[in-house]
Amino acid sequence: MKQLFILLMLTSLLLAACGGPTPDIEATVQAAVAATQAAQPTDTPVPEPAAGQATPAQVTPLAAPATGQPSPSLAPSNIAQVWANEGGDKVTRDELRATNDPNTVLNSVWDGTSISLFGAGNEVVSFNLVLEAPTTDATNVDVTLTELTGPDGDTITTRPASGDDLFNYVGRNIELFYVRYLEIRGLSTDLFYAGYDYDERHIPERCRRPYNADGEGTGTWEDRPCHNKFYPEIAVPLELYSPFTVAAGTNQSVWGDIYIPKTVPAGLYTSIIAITEDGALTRQIPINLRVRDFTLPDLPNARTMLAYSPENINDRYLGEDNAYPVPGTAVYNQSLELADRHFQLAHRYKISLIDGDASIEQLDDAWTARLNGELFTPARGYDGVGVKVGNNVYSIGTYGSWPWQDGTQEDMWINTDAWINWFDAQALATPTDYFLYLIDESDDYPQTEQWAQWMEGNPGPGQRLMSMATIGLPTAAAETPSLDVPTSWNWMGLPDVWQNAADSYAANPDKRFYMYNSNRPGSGSFAIEDEGVALRELAWGQYKKGVDRWFYWESTYYDNYQGNTGQTNVFQQAQTYGELDGFDNVLGETGWNYLNGDGVLFYPGTDKRFPEDSYGVMGPFASLRLKHWRRGIQDVDYLTLAAEIAPERTAEIVNRIIPKVLWEYSVSDPEDPTWLLADISWSTDPDVWEAARAELADLIESASH
Repeated sequence: MKQLFILLMLTSLLLAACGGPTPDIEATVQAAVAATQAAQPTDTPVPEPAAGQATPAQVTPLAAPATGQPSPSLAPSNIAQVWANEGGDKVTRDELRATNDPNTVLNSVWDGTSISLFGAGNEVVSFNLVLEAPTTDATNVDVTLTELTGPDGDTITTRPASGDDLFNYVGRNIELFYVRYLEIRGLSTDLFYAGYDYDERHIPERCRRPYNADGEGTGTWEDRPCHNKFYPEIAVPLELYSPFTVAAGTNQSVWGDIYIPKTVPAGLYTSIIAITEDGALTRQIPINLRVRDFTLPDLPNARTMLAYSPENINDRYLGEDNAYPVPGTAVYNQSLELADRHFQLAHRYKISLIDGDASIEQLDDAWTARLNGELFTPARGYDGVGVKVGNNVYSIGTYGSWPWQDGTQEDMWINTDAWINWFDAQALATPTDYFLYLIDESDDYPQTEQWAQWMEGNPGPGQRLMSMATIGLPTAAAETPSLDVPTSWNWMGLPDVWQNAADSYAANPDKRFYMYNSNRPGSGSFAIEDEGVALRELAWGQYKKGVDRWFYWESTYYDNYQGNTGQTNVFQQAQTYGELDGFDNVLGETGWNYLNGDGVLFYPGTDKRFPEDSYGVMGPFASLRLKHWRRGIQDVDYLTLAAEIAPERTAEIVNRIIPKVLWEYSVSDPEDPTWLLADISWSTDPDVWEAARAELADLIESASH
């Protein structure tokens, strides 16, 4: 059928060239697509893996274009090849994979000529379309996808949008994004890749030098495959970048998100992605979406909390003089609207935001609509996952910024009583965690325990307010037993010690256990140069180890004050955290805690610090890392639904995909628990993960038939 599709298009071009009647290209392509879809199987079989092996990648056995031949175009085109993946395989800007060999880009989403996706109701599915221009600039390029049509005429649609209307999600179930790239000038070290200096395997494979059996590396920065490569990172709404140019010798990714409404019936939905150059239609790419017969929940099973900084947002959008606007002023109201747009975007990704506000007086202005779900309604310009569902978490005094910490036990009781009274008055329908963030990464355990004891001993309603601190899990169990929510950062330890502590918190209904940030090899990391499946794995690891909530420390860290480098142009510079001391022959640019993308998951739509990179819209853009995290969070919803039906089979899938995570990694020497020789346990091939998702979908659907 693929050959038929190509033949029909070529025939139409030949007829036109010879002066003969020109058929309706759109109708011709639609007929070819329909024939192709009729020949496709409705279920993708998942082969059983051998013991200890991951599920092999799913590749539909359909013919691909001949090696070295350009994909067919409908008019003269400087784009030699077009192909796609699901986005978990990061394609750097210099890669011309399909131009060099079209067979190398076949994957579970791309069979050589068309895109095939699947998903459930209330899920966002994604694809990454790659346009390659090997020899000549492709100019005035545009990509469109406006509607998918199901077998009974049901549709998934979008609508035109521009300017600030891009942040009104009502009626916009299909979104396309122009991907911007950032250069990796140095390797993220320390926090993400603790152990990078003695074991290359702690570094993502795409960045490793040659190494021996013990992980000891040889070679220089130039020997790292990722050195000075431009990595895909920023998802700018395509409306702000149309038309665009694909420079000669490069590729350009266009990312697509499709939200499947709950009301859409199951079945096969099809459409055509149109690509134009200089006003001429050059390609039409068939896209097929199989909507599965179940629905994901609005409230995610993998709960999160992601910090943001109102002052950093205000500085970039409103100007540095308005970083801290006065309540009640017009600028203050504008700052609240900006923050709300960050909340709405995060909500679309099943992510919950927190800030440092510890003032009850300002809660009604800033937080009521976020917590009761009113912010996430069509009346406020919101649609998609989680309509009318609240933010589900609130942190009082994030990082230990609560104002009464120098007070007495009585002060603690008075203030915690007031907070509980406020929350009681809200009568929130969404299950919501709220807690007092006592202290951050402190080894003053007696002080932490005293505050937690004061809260626990409160004779009033404040006794119900949970206490939280960032502290290692085994340390919390031993040193701060009154603490309600230890929030731990882990990358190595003694498995039995950690597991015993985790089990003790899981067994206590009055306790919670959170984790924060990330570290290879125990988990995927938030570094830009990590694999695309890194944050997908993070959510799976959270599920496997029963972590109640995953905390990431920042999303709008635009001012690198801790690294003494000041304001960062986040559209031009990958390094966002740590110091830049110079160049290292092995690490590239480096310095204390040099990190790429750390603390930045949102990119500012308006940037008054760097106006040359400002788009002039009053709302944020998502990073691709946020999209990868969402994929993992949605996967956990699959896992949770499947576990209710077939718990043993679901556990087998989890153990197959992520055999070892977090504290399951044991230190290499128990007498010296500061180092670990190990690689990650999971596959970096997105097709392996997609095969597991298909297997879970089959399990879930089997229960409803």
